[in-house]
Formats: sequence, C-alpha cells, structure tokens
Amino acid sequence: AHRPEPMMDVRELGETLYAPFRFGRFASVGAVGAVCDNAVLLTLTTIGVLPELAKFAGIETAIAVMFVLNERWTFSDAGRAGLVPTLRRLATSNVVRIGGITVQLVVFSLVYRRLHVDVSAFGIDLWLLVASGAGIGLGMFVNYVTESLITWRIHRR
Repeated sequence: AHRPEPMMDVRELGETLYAPFRFGRFASVGAVGAVCDNAVLLTLTTIGVLPELAKFAGIETAIAVMFVLNERWTFSDAGRAGLVPTLRRLATSNVVRIGGITVQLVVFSLVYRRLHVDVSAFGIDLWLLVASGAGIGLGMFVNYVTESLITWRIHRR
C-alpha cells in the first residue's frame, strides 16, 4: 500500500516561517506588488470602475510582477530550471494565491464598505488605500506560507 508523504514536520514549518532573510526578500517584493496593486486600483476607480473590480485587477497585476521578482530573487535557489518548470510554478502560484486573493478581496471590501471613512486628497479617495493596505497585510502572510510550501517547495531539498 502506498502511503502519502507527510506535508512537512514542525521543524520545516519553522524554517519556512522564520527564515528572516527570505521573508525580507518576499516582503520587499510584496512592497513592489503593493505599489502596482494600488496604482491599478487608483487608476481604475478614477475612471469609474467598481472598487472591487479595480482591486481584483490590481491584485492580478501585482501577482504577475511579484512572480517574476520572486522567481529571480526571493526563491532563485529553489525550483527546477527551464521554461516548463517555470510555467508550472507560474500556474501553481496563481492557484496557490487564491487564498491570499480571497483574503485581500474580503478584507478590502469589508474595510472599504463597512468601515468607510471619508478621507480624500486631490480628488482621490484615500480610504481605498487604507482598505487595500489592510487586505494586503493579511493576504501577505497567507501568500508567503503557501508560496514557500507549494510553489517553490523550499522545505524539500
């Protein structure tokens, strides 16, 4: 009988969560992604796109940018080389990030719609950025763990 391999032990989870150097890179890439996300969010809402749709477009833009940066920098020592493995990681990354995307969209919508505060400058609704930041912050943790464990499989050496 074939037994499935356990996902990981506690030590491996600790290495994933507490690797400050790798997490620092991941957070830096996330900051670039946040800028892309918010630029798309503000641009699209300014032209009349529904905030949740604009946020989703921003998230997807950020995912593409962050994948490239994570592939080349954060996780450059992980994963197999070549076009097919890279495309597989890109597809996996998008699937894996569904949890983070969901967290971001739910938190964004709740903060923006339920806790809304009228704050604007130069005709820009700054509460969009507050709501976006709240979603990004919570989604980042979900994304780091799932990307580390599933997309780049850093615990398997």
